[in-house]
Amino acid sequence: MAQLTPEAERRITELLLAEGLADTELVLSVKNEAEAAGQRLLDELKKRNIITSEMIARATAAIIGVPYVELKNISIDQDILTKLPSDASTRAMAVALGEKDGILNIAMVDPVNVQMTDYLTNLVNQPIRVWMSSEQGIKEILDQYHGDFSSVKEAVRETNEEIATQQASNVKTIVQDSPISKALTTILSYAAKTKASDIHIEPLENSLIIRCRIDGVLRKIMELPKTVAPALVSRIKILSSLKIDEHRVPQDGQFTVLVDGKEIDLRIAISPVYWGEQVVIRLLDKKSVSMNIESMGMTGHALRDVLHAIKQPNGMILTSGPTGSGKSTTLYALIQKIKSEEINIVTLEDPVEYKIDGINQIQVNVDAGLTFASGLRSILRQDPDVVMVGEIRDDETASLAVQAALTGHLVFSTLHTNSAAGILPRLLDMGIEPFLLASTLNVVIGQRLVRRITEKHETYKSSELETGSINDVVGDLLPQSSADVAKVSEDLGYPNLQVKNDDHYNLQRGMDTKETPGGYEGRAGLYETIIVDDDIQKKIIEHSTAGEIMHLAREKGTITMRQDGVLKALSGITSLEEVNRVASDLS
Repeated sequence: MAQLTPEAERRITELLLAEGLADTELVLSVKNEAEAAGQRLLDELKKRNIITSEMIARATAAIIGVPYVELKNISIDQDILTKLPSDASTRAMAVALGEKDGILNIAMVDPVNVQMTDYLTNLVNQPIRVWMSSEQGIKEILDQYHGDFSSVKEAVRETNEEIATQQASNVKTIVQDSPISKALTTILSYAAKTKASDIHIEPLENSLIIRCRIDGVLRKIMELPKTVAPALVSRIKILSSLKIDEHRVPQDGQFTVLVDGKEIDLRIAISPVYWGEQVVIRLLDKKSVSMNIESMGMTGHALRDVLHAIKQPNGMILTSGPTGSGKSTTLYALIQKIKSEEINIVTLEDPVEYKIDGINQIQVNVDAGLTFASGLRSILRQDPDVVMVGEIRDDETASLAVQAALTGHLVFSTLHTNSAAGILPRLLDMGIEPFLLASTLNVVIGQRLVRRITEKHETYKSSELETGSINDVVGDLLPQSSADVAKVSEDLGYPNLQVKNDDHYNLQRGMDTKETPGGYEGRAGLYETIIVDDDIQKKIIEHSTAGEIMHLAREKGTITMRQDGVLKALSGITSLEEVNRVASDLS
C-alpha cells in the first residue's frame, strides 16, 4: 500500500471509530504516545494489535471509493491466476480474481496507482476492474502460483523460432543461454514448491509430457510440442556434465539448483526410449525430509522393537520394501538416533542422497571399481562402530554384511522384498548359512508410504463394507470396552484411535482442493517389525517360509503393515482408500 498522507490516516481512523471497530479512548491514548515518539498512528495501532491490516485496507477502500475484497482462505483457479504472470503480480502486488463480460477483475494493494493500472491493462490486453485488498491477502494468493507455466510457453515459442533458423546439429548453441533455460527453471521451481520427489520428461510421438510425482502419485502438469525435446534434454545434459551427443545408451548425472534460498540436489537419469530420450529427475531436499522416526509414522510395537534393536552393540537392522517406500530415509532416521562423537559411523551408498554432518559417507563408483562389496571390505579396515550399506544387492555383499555383524559391528541395510518376513528367506537364497543369519539379525522392518489426510477434513461414517474390512483386519486389536480405550490406544501408539460406534466407525477424509488433490498432503510410513528372538531363530534354522515366520511373529505381537495402515486410518492420519492402494497385497 502506498504511504498514506496524515489526512488519509485521520479519515481512516475516524471511519474505524465510527464503525465501532476500535475503542475511542484506547486510540486517543495511543495517538498521544505515537505523536510524542514521532510514530505514525496506524502503524502503532497495528503493532499493538488494536487494528489489523485488513481493517485498514477495508477502510481505505471505502474512503477512496474502490470495492474491497478479503482474500483470506480464498483459492483461485490457475487459469485465472496466471492471466497475470507471477513476476508481474509480485512486482505490482496485484492478482487476477476472475473474469466477467470480458472484464478482468484484479485485486491490488494500491488501486489508485494509475501508472500501474495502465501497465496491467496493457499486459492482459483487455479492460480491467480494480479491487482493493490488503498486502497480506495478496501475498496469500501469490503463494498459489504453483502452476504458472506462461514463461515455459513463451520459452517454447522462442526456442522453436531458434530451431527453425539453425541447423539441428547446432542444438548445443541453442540451449547454452536461451529461453529453454527459463523453461527448465520454471519446471524445477514448480516441482520444488509442490514438494515433488521426481520429475518425468517423457517423449511421445507428437508431444513431450511433463509429469511430477507428488506424495507418491504421478501427476501430469503440462504437455509441450515435440520440437522442444532436443533442446530441453540437451540443457539438462549440459547442467549434469553428460555427453550431449550420446543418444544410444543411458546416462546418469547430477547438479544442484537454488529455489527460494534452498539448495536442492537433483539426480538425473536419461534413457533412450522409442520416441526419443526419457529424463527422470529425482529432487533431494534434505531440509524438507523429516529425519525423525516418530514423525515419519513409526509408533507402538514397531517403534519399541526398533529402539531396542539399535541399542545393541552389534548385529543387523534390515528394512525392506519396494522402490520409493522410504527405506533409506528410515535408515538415516535410525542412525540419527544413535549418532554420537563416541562412535565412528561409515556409510556406503549409491548415491549419497542426504549429506549428514558427523557421518563418513562413501559414494559407490562401479566404473572406478568401488562396489558395495569392495567398499564394505575397505570400511571394515577403518575401525567403524556402525556401518550402513545402502542396499544388499548380491551374495558377496550379503556375506560381508553378516561377517561385519559377527565381528562386533552394528550393520544397517536394505533389501527389496515385499514384507519384513520376506527378508529372511531372501538372505538364505543368497547363500547365507541359517545359523549365521539367526545369530546376527536384531530386527527386520517392512514398510510402505501412504498419503496423509490434509488438516482441512471432514468426518463420515464407515459403510457396511468398510466396517467389515476394519473388523477383519484389526478387530482383535481394538479395545473391547470403553474402559480399555486409553490403555489399548497407548499400547498401539495411536492416542486418537476411533473405536466402533454402534455399527460403524467415524473416519476422516481430506478436502479436495487444487493445492491438495484428493484431500492429501505429505506422507507417513506403514511399518511392521519382527524382533529376531530365540523362537524366530529356530524358524530361520528350519528354513521356514516367510508366511510361517510372519504367523509366529503375529502371535508374539507384531502389527502388520496393513494393520498399521488401518490403525492410521482410524486415527485420522490417512484413509482406508489410501491403505488399500498401497497395502492391498499384504495380509
